[in-house]
Amino acid sequence: MRRRRGRVGVETRPEPSPRAALAVTAGELAEPATAPSLDSRWVWHLTPPCPPVWQQPFLNVFRHFKVDEWKRSSKEGDVAVVTDKTLKCTVYRVRGPVSAGNYIQLPKTSTQSLGLTGRYLYVLFRPLPAKHFVIHLDLCTEDSQVIRVSFSNFFKEFKSTATWLQFPFICETGTPRKGVGSPGARWTCLQLDLHDILLVYLNRRYSQLKSIKLCASLLVRNLYTSDLCFDPAVTVAEARRAKLPITPIPREMAFPVPKGESWHDHYVHVRFPSDSSKTSSEAVQKSCSPSEAVLAGPVPRLLPHPAAFSKPVQDSLALMVQKHGPTASRQAPSVPRPLPEVSVSCERSEVCSVGGPSGRSQEPLAWVKATDKHVVSDSLHVSARQTTVEPTAPEDASPQESPGRKQNQQEAALGKDRFQQRSFLPDPVLRLKGVIGFGGHSTKWALWTRDGAAVVYPCHAVIVVLCVNTREQRLFLGHTDKVSALALDGNGSLLASAQARPHSMLRLWDFQTGECLSLFQSPVHTVCSLSFSDSGEVLCGVGKDRHGRMTVVVWGTAQVGRGGEAVILTKVHSDVDIQAFEVAFFDETRMASCGRGSVRLWRLRGGGLRSCPVDLGEHHALEFTDLAFRQAQDGHTLYVCSRSGHILEIDHQSMAVQRARRLLPTQTPGGPLPQKQAFSSGPGIAISSLSVSQAKCAVGSEDGYLRLWPLDFSSVLLEAEHEGPISSVRVSPDGLRVLSTTSSGHLGFLDILSREYSVLVRSHAAPVLALATECSRGQLATVSQDHTVRIWDLATLQQLYDFASPEEAPCAVAFHPTQPTFFCGFSSGAVRSFSLEATEVLVEHRCHRGAITGLAASPDGSLLFSSCSRGSLAQYHSGAPRCRILRVAANVVCQEACPNPSALVVSGDSRLLAFVGPSKYTVTVMDTTSLDELLRVDISTLDLAGSRLDSAVAVCFGPAPPGHLLVSTSSNMVAVLDATSGRLVRELSCVPPAACSVLALSGDGRFLLTAADRAIKVWNYSAQAGPGSQVYIGHSEPVRAVAFTPDQQQLLSVGDAIFLWDVLAPSEKSPPGSVQGSPGAPPTCEAGLGTRQLEDMVSGANGLPRQQVPMPSQASPPWLDICSRPPKDHDGAFSMSDESRGPEGLCQASGPPVLVQKEAGRAGDGAWGATGGPWDLGRPPHPRDWPSGLRTDPAAPGRQGMVTYRKNGEPKAPVGPGACSTGRARAQPPTHPDSYRHFTTRYKASLLAKGLSFPAVGDEQLHLKAVMGYNGNGRANLVWRPDTGFFAYTCGCLVVVEDLHSGVQQHWLGHPEEISTLALSHDAQVLASASGRSSTASRCQIRVWDVPGGSCRQLLSHHDTAVQALAFSPDDRLLVTLGDYGDRTLALWSTATYELVSSTCLPEPVHGVAFNPWDAGELACVGQGAVTLWLLQQRGGDVSLQVHREPIPEEVGGCELTSLCYGTTPLLYCGSHAGQVCVWDVCAGRCFLAWDADDGEIGVLLCSGARLVSGSNTRRLRLWAVEAVPELRRKGSGARSSSVFMERELTLDGAVVSAVFHESMDMGVVGTTAGTLWYVSWAEGTSTRLISGHRSKVNEVVFSPSESHCATCSDDGSVRVWSVASMELLIQFQVLSQSCLCLSWSPPSCERPEQQWVAAGYSDGTLRLFSIPRIAMELKMHPHSAALTAIAFSADGQTILSGDKDGLVAVSRPRTGMTFRVLSDHRGAPICTIQSTRREYGDFGAEGVDLWLAASGDQQVSVWASNWLQDRCELVDWLSFPAPALTEVPSCLPPSLAAFCPWDEALLVCAGLGVHHEVVFYSLRQKQVMEKIPLPFFAVSMSLSPGAHLMAIGFSERVLRLVDCASGAMQDFAGHDDSVQLCRFAPSARLLFTAAHSEILVWEVTGH
Repeated sequence: MRRRRGRVGVETRPEPSPRAALAVTAGELAEPATAPSLDSRWVWHLTPPCPPVWQQPFLNVFRHFKVDEWKRSSKEGDVAVVTDKTLKCTVYRVRGPVSAGNYIQLPKTSTQSLGLTGRYLYVLFRPLPAKHFVIHLDLCTEDSQVIRVSFSNFFKEFKSTATWLQFPFICETGTPRKGVGSPGARWTCLQLDLHDILLVYLNRRYSQLKSIKLCASLLVRNLYTSDLCFDPAVTVAEARRAKLPITPIPREMAFPVPKGESWHDHYVHVRFPSDSSKTSSEAVQKSCSPSEAVLAGPVPRLLPHPAAFSKPVQDSLALMVQKHGPTASRQAPSVPRPLPEVSVSCERSEVCSVGGPSGRSQEPLAWVKATDKHVVSDSLHVSARQTTVEPTAPEDASPQESPGRKQNQQEAALGKDRFQQRSFLPDPVLRLKGVIGFGGHSTKWALWTRDGAAVVYPCHAVIVVLCVNTREQRLFLGHTDKVSALALDGNGSLLASAQARPHSMLRLWDFQTGECLSLFQSPVHTVCSLSFSDSGEVLCGVGKDRHGRMTVVVWGTAQVGRGGEAVILTKVHSDVDIQAFEVAFFDETRMASCGRGSVRLWRLRGGGLRSCPVDLGEHHALEFTDLAFRQAQDGHTLYVCSRSGHILEIDHQSMAVQRARRLLPTQTPGGPLPQKQAFSSGPGIAISSLSVSQAKCAVGSEDGYLRLWPLDFSSVLLEAEHEGPISSVRVSPDGLRVLSTTSSGHLGFLDILSREYSVLVRSHAAPVLALATECSRGQLATVSQDHTVRIWDLATLQQLYDFASPEEAPCAVAFHPTQPTFFCGFSSGAVRSFSLEATEVLVEHRCHRGAITGLAASPDGSLLFSSCSRGSLAQYHSGAPRCRILRVAANVVCQEACPNPSALVVSGDSRLLAFVGPSKYTVTVMDTTSLDELLRVDISTLDLAGSRLDSAVAVCFGPAPPGHLLVSTSSNMVAVLDATSGRLVRELSCVPPAACSVLALSGDGRFLLTAADRAIKVWNYSAQAGPGSQVYIGHSEPVRAVAFTPDQQQLLSVGDAIFLWDVLAPSEKSPPGSVQGSPGAPPTCEAGLGTRQLEDMVSGANGLPRQQVPMPSQASPPWLDICSRPPKDHDGAFSMSDESRGPEGLCQASGPPVLVQKEAGRAGDGAWGATGGPWDLGRPPHPRDWPSGLRTDPAAPGRQGMVTYRKNGEPKAPVGPGACSTGRARAQPPTHPDSYRHFTTRYKASLLAKGLSFPAVGDEQLHLKAVMGYNGNGRANLVWRPDTGFFAYTCGCLVVVEDLHSGVQQHWLGHPEEISTLALSHDAQVLASASGRSSTASRCQIRVWDVPGGSCRQLLSHHDTAVQALAFSPDDRLLVTLGDYGDRTLALWSTATYELVSSTCLPEPVHGVAFNPWDAGELACVGQGAVTLWLLQQRGGDVSLQVHREPIPEEVGGCELTSLCYGTTPLLYCGSHAGQVCVWDVCAGRCFLAWDADDGEIGVLLCSGARLVSGSNTRRLRLWAVEAVPELRRKGSGARSSSVFMERELTLDGAVVSAVFHESMDMGVVGTTAGTLWYVSWAEGTSTRLISGHRSKVNEVVFSPSESHCATCSDDGSVRVWSVASMELLIQFQVLSQSCLCLSWSPPSCERPEQQWVAAGYSDGTLRLFSIPRIAMELKMHPHSAALTAIAFSADGQTILSGDKDGLVAVSRPRTGMTFRVLSDHRGAPICTIQSTRREYGDFGAEGVDLWLAASGDQQVSVWASNWLQDRCELVDWLSFPAPALTEVPSCLPPSLAAFCPWDEALLVCAGLGVHHEVVFYSLRQKQVMEKIPLPFFAVSMSLSPGAHLMAIGFSERVLRLVDCASGAMQDFAGHDDSVQLCRFAPSARLLFTAAHSEILVWEVTGH
């Protein structure tokens, strides 16, 4: 343990300082982090002289030169200090009309020098919107020459002289993101490499920064210099936590980022020059979207982060350019001065990829000719990332060739020699058949062909021609980036397309043959619009050049189809905005354009292009979006639409507006469609596109409507609503169809004659992340970043289903092999099962905390596996329609893995599971059934010659035999391993720069698919020696997943879109006798669960030895649930291990079955006894299968259908045809029924402690006085006997017996787990209680209590999982116990000896059981679709059971019975899950009456005399008058429910789970799931709260100064105030949708003693102040952005200290609601404890009146002295406790606990996480540890008594320990159901409050 002390202010922080931390970081990073990638001849220039120590590791320029004092700096003009709302701090504002007259200058005079030697200058500034700014820097070189470097958005181009460099700073405005401000007005971190600026542009060596001048207009926060290259988007805490190999930004330089959001969404980082731009002439751009800041001119371009490659990587990229570039052998045009020529690869440049110039070439035609010929002969095409080399696609990809593919003959590897690979046949082996997708760069380009039979549209980098009638596709491949514009000439023979990557590459295609006729580069930066003339001889393109100016280029294309090239006719720049541009169909020399505030007419004449604006008059400010010429004879009318809803008709000759109309979103009184409206000032319908035919005008608007109007716009002819805003509309050439596109990726057309709308294409609106294929139906499932899951038909490529999840993104998907369901994993950690038949969610599991990274289903359909980013692995049973969790293992999967379809795979025989983990360097293979670790392979040892550790990226199983495991590694290699031994079989080397992220192997083992970046490689995997490969391109974004279709005839790849490829290789038939899954045998999807289990049963019973003995791993994964709360569908069976089960998972039978058939012909048989039903248990067993002690008797008359039992409870062997035996073996694991009646144990991560010694009776220092709360999770866990006054209920593992008059409680302890249910004997002398199975026992525990004495009379154990219900027979001679859905056992016990009389295994879950009160020999059970009646007959010492199963009549409907109770004889009332009450005549065995009693499931039924009470999960309690029901019984099936009516109804606070009423049914007690017991009086119609508790975990207990009241808070969002004397709830404050995490009661030293406040902190960062006398909320503050975790009042009550999850401590005043200080010393770890006390004596080295401490989760404790009235706060001491090794840390880390010692203020008591389990007493005076008290476990809660020297400590092992610090005596106490997360002594020290989850226990302290 170490300590520290110091003084702290508002902005300073005690050590460890950021300087020290960054100094260490800088030392670790070494050269590659800062060294630029220049040529080797420049390396010696990169080492600057050692800077002064005072400038290291960085220097705050404003602080060092004290800018605020203006002594060493100067200001001129309008310079002011203002507060910025974004940064929440003071900044300097410099503004004024003249930049030279308004500035800040450092130093004050030009004769002085700053002397700053840091290599990087960081300028934190924000340009003022629509204003210019200038930044001047004076740099000194080593030869003492001063160079001025200026940056300004006023400069138009780059200029340089020998002493001055001027760089333009241009902001290209894009569409801002939601919630983000204007791109031009965002805070920017401008990072200038002063060393490289002088070296690259002037070839001089940098010495120091002399002066800085910041001129208007801008806001500036600060300037910093450093030799370190910081990443502003990553903080120090984030870098340490994620172990990122970068230098994070220091804390004081960082911009604040809202929690959960990205830095780049709010700020801009400009790094100039970038590493790759030392040799490029591209413009520097901002590294964020949507806006890009451009430093125009011959300067390098900034890379997106991470921007820097190491030099070896860049050298290898340059090698690839030289080898594969089209003009690698030609001399590139010289670079204009003053940029020196340096030979380095240029990243993200289209031109570099083809070896041409970077956009400054003045001879594009010559360059095109050279590149075109070279590309045709090139045989290699490797796709690359955006940050690497951009390849060139083949130009002359004819339809006979495989388009989009070139055979791989030569490959270059990083740092390795070139190698030759063989090809394989057929060549090509793949052919792109079709694509699913639309758009990419834009969704507005979709064109009709001339005949109107097909449409042309882009799908990212592919151009698709789709036939409207047949839906066949014709594909144009060749573009390497997204297509940004399309144009088709009037003859339909020439197609023009442009791609988006700067500078735009254009292609001209022969539309009929698909041949690329010409490839050339546009001088426009990005072509956004193309338009052909009607003849096809003129092509116009519009876009922006590199300076951001709008440019129009006109090409002549007349010679393209005749072997010539496209020729630039003219190029003009325009200052106006252009949104649409079109060549007039009647004259190819005339054009029109429209944009923001302008409509212009253009004319091509004399080799020049000129334009003239149209006089718009009052419409000059509109934003025009589209235009169209009217296709009439005169052809002089131009239609223009605007975003404000205007449509203008413009005369082409007079250039004037003829008519103006506006579409408004109003409706006529009688019609549903909007009509033409007059001009109005209100908002109009935003029109995005229009198209005009001879008589109609089609209009598409952003409200999603396509409207068809006549040309006079008198009324709407047709209207079609779309799912998203319309992007474009096009009327077909015949005028009968209207094509429309939407921004959501839909393409369709409206047929005018039939008035029907047809959807042609649906697509994802974002990249596709994963896919899954279905075996039998030919379906494909995909998940995308657009938050949708879509199901497609592979035959038609049409969408079948669409599942949207707006709040969470899907990450992984998998089909069930045999059922019509699929599974999907989400970013929230949820795994959901979807039904394709019902199109709904079947079940949802939330056992993961991180995003799902892998999802895999076993081929036999029995198991499902999922992994998440937090490292957990979950196993599910998926054989049933509703899958359920079997196991969850923590920390077994690599936590650094991204969602990847190849991250988690199952072998073809469903026996092995493989994944990357626990680290990225290892691959683990497990047994799918038991999850035993079979193999772990260290991938890092495979490449011993490599320079860095190799890690695994993806895994894939090969066919068996031979049983291979394929692993893709980060060193661009695929390792083939033996799946049994881990031996390396062979290696496949891939091409750099990216590793293969996806693997897929064909079912016959012939072909291996690997995907790296945007390329797909097909390997001849069956070739053992030198397998050949072929590379295919087409995707414009990285390929995320590949897979073969089930028939192995096609394969799928997804990324930007969905590609379907045909496999051209002929299929190989499987040879006779081949093993399924081996080469030559296609896989099948028909294996079911039963087959697998039968195989297991045979293998376990044949006596043969296993072929292979599974070897458990030494580091077996822990079976832990990583959820903080149980999943929604958690069934309590996380571990299926059971000591009573056999080796193959079968239970040892404890007795024969007892279910038999009825005799034939008996009345009321119904469906009972039908062979094959769920209650028909099969054939009789072999006699050897019976357990020992059973004897077989010969068949006797009258004994058929019976099973007899001997007196000791052992059943006799059954006789007759109805007998059978299954024991407890089941065909399928149990599934949780869809009924809330079934008890589900609340999941607990805590385990029971073992080996503890508890105090002897009479020596206890603690006595349990009261329990606050009721367990609403139990079922029928309430008993009350009005005649004796006995009243008992359960709370956790306690039975609470309470006197309703005095409120005195008794507590019966003994159960180890949560109690599920209670039952009271009819004489009220015996109480039975049941609890779930504990971690130390294999069966549940049933305790039988003696009511008068309060002692446990008997302990019973028989059921496996949980007990669902208990019931005593009317004569109290028998006790029946019913197991839950996992146990399915019905047991009968004798209450005389408490021996087991009988035990019955049930074939399906039973929801309830009840004895007939009029006949002790009959009991009834209810379940699915039937009532089961059990008849007990005793003959001597034997007991026989006869079973009758009565199905529900068809008239009632197929429902599930969930509750039952007997009425007057012979009536049985049953409630159903659908809210019906059915009445049965048990004598006749029939249901004669049913009525709808509720809207939800009825879980409670009670009947007495003529009244019936029903309670349901709709929170309703109803009283029914059933007096007429006995009379209705005589009518039989003709009975009607009209005679049954409801008398009363009450709505409670939760679902009704238990109830007991007086015989008169006038009053009773009801329990709800909300943890409340209500006293109900039907006579008064009222409900009164008897017992109340929290629903969720209790987080804090605080006391009033007088101890008359206490307050508690919980995760349920409530703050409750209780009376300490009576333990009754007095006040409740409820905040919805938030958790209350901390609480504090104001001290008595307030100025107004009568004023009592309770301060509460919530999970949303808010702090609320509640007034107890006024019972109202006084104040709400929001001092934190993260959840509050600790809160405390100062000693005088005038100040509140609050700590949050991020480690910040805020100091606020409740009087004003202001937060006046925030301390960030504990940043990065949650604040666990805050305690404040008045400093009464002692000098600890600091001044103040209050002494307070804060403890954080990283084992740090700080002690402070403060005087808040004087705004003083000083650090007294700082304690740091070391953490143990990771193997010693529990799954849930305990909090850091600290408190001032009440009996010695100078002592500090600390506990929590440390090397040892102990409590430490630390002296603040002597600065050393005074005493240590050892503990058995880590402490999770602690409290010190203010009276005696007592300390209470709670453990997660459910134990409370009381320590006498004076004598050292210790006592342990049980009684908690979960971890003791809270201990609090009352101020009087007489009471101790403890909490375990939602239960609060009040202990009385004795002996002190």
